[in-house]
Amino acid sequence: MADVQITEYTDPACPWAYSAEPFRQRLNWLYGDRLEWQVRMVVLSEDTAELAERGFGVEQLSGAYRMIARDHGMPIDTSERPRMAASRPACEAVVAARLHAPDHTRAVLRSLRVRNFAGELLDAPGTIAGAARDAGLDPAQLTTWMAGHDVRAAIEEDKALARAPIPAARVLDHKLANWSGGMRYTCPSYEIVRVADGVKIAVPGFQPFPVYDVVTANLVPGVDRRDPPESVEEVLAWTGTPLATKEVAVVCDVGFAEARERLGRVAVEQHVGADGFWTLDGAGPARAV
Repeated sequence: MADVQITEYTDPACPWAYSAEPFRQRLNWLYGDRLEWQVRMVVLSEDTAELAERGFGVEQLSGAYRMIARDHGMPIDTSERPRMAASRPACEAVVAARLHAPDHTRAVLRSLRVRNFAGELLDAPGTIAGAARDAGLDPAQLTTWMAGHDVRAAIEEDKALARAPIPAARVLDHKLANWSGGMRYTCPSYEIVRVADGVKIAVPGFQPFPVYDVVTANLVPGVDRRDPPESVEEVLAWTGTPLATKEVAVVCDVGFAEARERLGRVAVEQHVGADGFWTLDGAGPARAV
C-alpha cells in the first residue's frame, strides 16, 4: 500500500500544470509505488462564451504560451489557434475514465494535454476521440460514459473541492485564484496525505521542484530514494510513453541541453513548438501516462 496519497487538482488546458509534468515524473521516479495519485478536475472554462466574456482571445493565448514555453521548457505550439476552446469536455473525458476505466485515467489526461499544447482544439470531438485511442479506450464508449449522470455529478464534486482549498492553502493566497464564491486552487495544486496518520499538506499552485520534494520526503520518512537514471533510454523505457526533453532532464537531474544531446543519440523526436517528444521506437506521443 502507498505511504502517501496525492490529490492533484488540474485541468488539461492549464499550461502551468503541463509545465509541472517533469516534476511529477521525477517524484514518481524517486518514490515509485510509495505514492498514489488521484486527479481532480478544476474545470477552468465551461464553454467558449465564458472565455469570450473574460476578453482573453487567441492572440493573448499565443503570447502566454510563448512566454511559458520559453520559461519552463515544455513543448508548446505557440501559433494562434483558430478559436478558443473550453476545457469542460476534456475534463469530462478524464472523469469518465476515472469512474469507468481508472487504470486509463492518467493516459487520457496526458494525451489531452499533449494534443492541446501541440495545437489541437481541446473541446473538439476529434481531440477527445484521439485521446481515447491513445489511452487504449474505445472513443464511442468514452463518449457514452461522458454523457452519464455519474460523470456530471463527479465533475461538480471536483469543481466544488477545487473551490474549497483547505485552510493551510490560504497561507499562500497568491497561489490561488479568485472566483465568484471566493478562492480556488490553481493548476496544479496538490493535497498530500500521509496514509498512516492522515496528516495533510497543501501545495497550491505551480512550485519549484524542491518544494514538492521536501514535502514528500517529510511524509515518507526513512525511505531511500532512487538514484538518478543511468541513461535517458532508461527513463523512456520506464515511462513507456514519449517524453519531452525537459521531462527527461528533470528525471535524470541534468541540464536541458545535455538531456537533448543524449536523447539525440538514441531516440527519435516528434517536433512540437521549440522542442518535441522523444521515443525509442519512433512512435508519436500516443501511449501517454
